[in-house]
Amino acid sequence: MTRLTRFAVAPLHAMTRRLADVASARLAPDLVITAGRVLSTYSERIHADREVWITGGRIAAVKPAGTAKKVWSDVATYDAAGGIIAPGLVDPHIHIESSMVTACAYAEAALLNGTTTIFCDSHEIGNVMDVAGVEAMLEDAREAPLSIFLTVPSTVPATSAELETAGGDLTPDKIAGLFDRWPEAVGLGEKMDFVPVTMGDERSHAILAAALKRGRPVSGHVYGREFVAAYAASGVTDTHEAIDRDIADDLLDAGVWVFLRGGPPTTPWHSLPQAIRAITELGASHKRTAVCTDDRDADDLLLFGLDWVVREAVKAGMSPEQAWSMGSLHGATRFGMDGDIGGLGGGRRADLVLMDDQLKPQCTWYGGELVVESRKITGLLDQALSQRYQYPKAAYATVKLPEAAMKLTPELPAKACTVNVIKTALPGITLIHEKVGIEAAKDWPSLFARYGLCFVTVVERHGKSAGNVAHGLLKDFGLKRGAVASSVGHDSHNIIVAGTNEADMQVAVAAIKDQQGGVCVVADGKVRALVPLPIAGLLSDKRVTEVAEEVRALKKEWTEAGCTIPYMGFNLIPLSVIPEIRITDKGLVLVPQMELAPLFE
Repeated sequence: MTRLTRFAVAPLHAMTRRLADVASARLAPDLVITAGRVLSTYSERIHADREVWITGGRIAAVKPAGTAKKVWSDVATYDAAGGIIAPGLVDPHIHIESSMVTACAYAEAALLNGTTTIFCDSHEIGNVMDVAGVEAMLEDAREAPLSIFLTVPSTVPATSAELETAGGDLTPDKIAGLFDRWPEAVGLGEKMDFVPVTMGDERSHAILAAALKRGRPVSGHVYGREFVAAYAASGVTDTHEAIDRDIADDLLDAGVWVFLRGGPPTTPWHSLPQAIRAITELGASHKRTAVCTDDRDADDLLLFGLDWVVREAVKAGMSPEQAWSMGSLHGATRFGMDGDIGGLGGGRRADLVLMDDQLKPQCTWYGGELVVESRKITGLLDQALSQRYQYPKAAYATVKLPEAAMKLTPELPAKACTVNVIKTALPGITLIHEKVGIEAAKDWPSLFARYGLCFVTVVERHGKSAGNVAHGLLKDFGLKRGAVASSVGHDSHNIIVAGTNEADMQVAVAAIKDQQGGVCVVADGKVRALVPLPIAGLLSDKRVTEVAEEVRALKKEWTEAGCTIPYMGFNLIPLSVIPEIRITDKGLVLVPQMELAPLFE
């Protein structure tokens, strides 16, 4: 039996005669999905009483309902029962690693949500394992029952060796090699170092050149309207980081596609309601906007898929036809694949969704195969998901810490001083730099109670230093007891641990070392919740539903520990390209200045 992968459907050039014969009723289709309403993303209309003829995993034609039965009495049909038939969703910007599962496992949640194609930026595993990690992810993607394309990681490390220690270093030559070896490498991933780009940094522009001279589009990541012109002039033509109406408007006028990012409102990723106002209030066209998910953990991936983001766009003022087009055709168009995906035209892949009037997917066909029916995966998909790609042994040995325990908390200042503090605030993306004057104290707990502080520490885990450990203090994080820790400290993915005491922080780091990666909550010397992530310290090797259960248990303990920002926001605390202050294994980073600062002054 042919594996259920992207390659199970023959390319269009090999099928044109067969498709023409079926469309002309000279040859019977393999399947007819009939008695439905068809959502055309091309004309942004819903047509009643239609049917879709499918052959060889591609669409041959869309006809009036009942046409096929007039020609062939025994043709295989599926009754859509008046539901809406639409093209599968296309997510133009996601990070598989954020879901904590492999590409093969990711496919299950994506297809349940009507998503059939994704464009992933695997800079997380690239930051841990360099080119080998990216290529392992690509091999994984080739075996997945989902169409997965790569936007090659562009900013590994996110800053420089002076400011952080990463496991990978994707140079312009390495990036060029990925483009040349892998047809799935269709664009350059988000260029996060937007300040160096706009300042003309040599390495940043050499990476841009590696993509541009090969005709590959460049994805972006930018904050601040003052950077838009230089960023666009550098060849960047999309971004998912438009956080408000005005910068979205600037970007659209500068020729930059805007991916409206929708995320659970409790996370830092829900910028769609503000950015979409460039369309709904300022009158910008939606023709160069798409919707995306960016980051989802395994639990949220099942609950808040791209279909949910589409519905959020409707809630924000778009028509259902416009919103679904932004979720399918527009992402395909951005990457030049609208001739293959994103619509129900003849010759396109038969990646289809049957949904109700609320735009909630009920059934999904992938390459003409029914993989989700009545919101449940079919036996065919279940079998495909049981044949997941096996990552190499090196991927299971990436947490390399010294044998001797490292001190995870700073010494108590002997006298009054000023402290450079990281203040957290919802939604958790931007962190505030505060200078707090503290007096001499007998112990840390008294200072914590007075100023709303706790410890935060980053531990280098790639084995590239003598065990770098950097100490900091978080304000308003709300941790009441114990410690929380993660090996998913973006983007270098060192271990980040926050705590109220040394002992529990040591237990948390030891648990991550023992599992070769994970996220955990510790209290009173015991691990209260743990999501093991043994693959590169980023991914589980379990099914997405199993990981989702572990994540739900983690979130419960996370909340009970008092943490005011969700763990995915916590993972961003070391991300040294987002204002105002961060902490890496090298110390506190003042992002606007790109300089290190001492904890105590």
